[in-house]
Amino acid sequence: MSSLCREVVTLQLGHYSNFVGTHWWNLQDASLSYDPETPPGEIQSDVVFREGQTPGGHVTYTPRLIAMDLKGSLRTLRQEGRLYDAGKDSSALTWEGSFVMHKESPPEKNSFLQDLDKLDVSIYGGHLSSSSFSGSVTVDTVNSRLAQVQKSYRLEGSIKVWSDFLRIHLHPRTISVIHQYNHDGEAHRLEAFGQGEALLQGSVLENLEDKLHFFVEECDYLQGFQVLCDLADGFAGLGSKVTEMLQDSYGGRGILTWGLAPVSHPNSVSHKHSSEGLVPPVKLHIRDSPPGQSQFFFLSIDSSSVLALALDALTVPYRLRNNSVPMWQVADTLAVSGRKVVAAYGAVPFPMMHGSSLPDALSAYTDSLPWKPLSACPEPSNGRCYGQWTTLKGFEGQRLISSVAPGTKPPSPLHSLHSGEDVLASYIRSFYPASPLALQLVSAPSKLTPPFPDIFSQSLSDQGFLSNHFAPLGSPAPVVSSVPVMTSLQSGPALGPWLSELHRGASAFDIRRMAPSFLSQGPEVADYEEALEQLRLLARCYRDDSGGVLRSSSEEDDDD
Repeated sequence: MSSLCREVVTLQLGHYSNFVGTHWWNLQDASLSYDPETPPGEIQSDVVFREGQTPGGHVTYTPRLIAMDLKGSLRTLRQEGRLYDAGKDSSALTWEGSFVMHKESPPEKNSFLQDLDKLDVSIYGGHLSSSSFSGSVTVDTVNSRLAQVQKSYRLEGSIKVWSDFLRIHLHPRTISVIHQYNHDGEAHRLEAFGQGEALLQGSVLENLEDKLHFFVEECDYLQGFQVLCDLADGFAGLGSKVTEMLQDSYGGRGILTWGLAPVSHPNSVSHKHSSEGLVPPVKLHIRDSPPGQSQFFFLSIDSSSVLALALDALTVPYRLRNNSVPMWQVADTLAVSGRKVVAAYGAVPFPMMHGSSLPDALSAYTDSLPWKPLSACPEPSNGRCYGQWTTLKGFEGQRLISSVAPGTKPPSPLHSLHSGEDVLASYIRSFYPASPLALQLVSAPSKLTPPFPDIFSQSLSDQGFLSNHFAPLGSPAPVVSSVPVMTSLQSGPALGPWLSELHRGASAFDIRRMAPSFLSQGPEVADYEEALEQLRLLARCYRDDSGGVLRSSSEEDDDD
């Protein structure tokens, strides 16, 4: 029996968050199908998409999304989109005096966007594209047409902004441009936390509230908000105020704030959100790449694609069609005793040989888990964790249990278990014996469609599994069309030293002497010092000794 559809509203705050969000929405779009003969998938797309209708009567399917960015960040994308384009206004006022016309050439579209425009014409007569459907035309038609020309897309050098690789149409109320600050250039940049905090007032606040009311009021069973927010600039301050506003206005709903930072900001610092909710600070930390993944991600389109694949799995629990877990329950499971920050880990792709089983794949990692940190927090090495939520997505066509012949001794204890859930739970508990654990297994993989970047090594098959068969020398490697992903959200003592080090570093920094512009842009010294104290108290929530007993306040203060 299908579960109730509990809607989620997504907010993307900042340019890098929109990079990650664009990849994430492209992944969702690739999984959509309106073929009535196809059985419903495991993921319920109505959780994050909304159905609408244009003035011309065309049915549309667009993200339930609010995306905020700065002036100059859209390039070829119109702020209001063109899905509901009513044509030019013929009632314009006339001017009888002299005038001078200054005409500026529009930015040139890359090859991918040009192909999308051609598909608009060939499939929809130039009116709609892959986010909408009518008659017998399906999203699969658009996806298959794009896949035919996938090899011609080498967009890394032509991607300037996130809209350069956006494959879906957006609702006219989705995009909000902050005109007070520029995306490019040296002047009028949104750099300081206080600048972002001060933004949420006046027209910016009214515009955001109007968009929120529009998307929220059409929801029947709103479960909450997922907020993607930049950490490395002033959007961190804006995100802090936005989450406070959501908590005040929509108390009781789930709020998951994904703090994002690109690879080029290795020392970015997140201001602690004072509102309720769960805050996983997520960025791509390159140490040793998982098997099948390339090593270097210096471009935003590349690093954001890895984080989007991780988010596709991390957000699975509250997007399932059956047996879904409400967003607030995911947060409550991990945010216990004031621990509102969690660490994210991911194996992108999950290293599984084509034709093997889940016990085979996990048995290859007996000394360490297959995932790598996606957060600045290191992976715990002591087997202690207050709670974690693990998701394996994309094992379609592979065996979850072993097929050992009767009477044969299993190669490992995992090979003797009788369900995929038992296999994965037993494996993780071998590293975290006494930790609460929630599991989610989803067969459907993350589908990769143009223009997803070429970030995987030639050791992967077209389905994203490790392969022993390599393409002959000189011949092209197979195009990876889907990948399995394993992720974990964890709340544990490993976050304590990381938060304490963050507190010590910020406390030792003389902000009045080294960064006076930070204080001049909004926060008072007292506010800054209060935030430091809140950070210190937050770090204490994650401290315990080897036996799991909380230490006394005097012992903790000695370490500060």
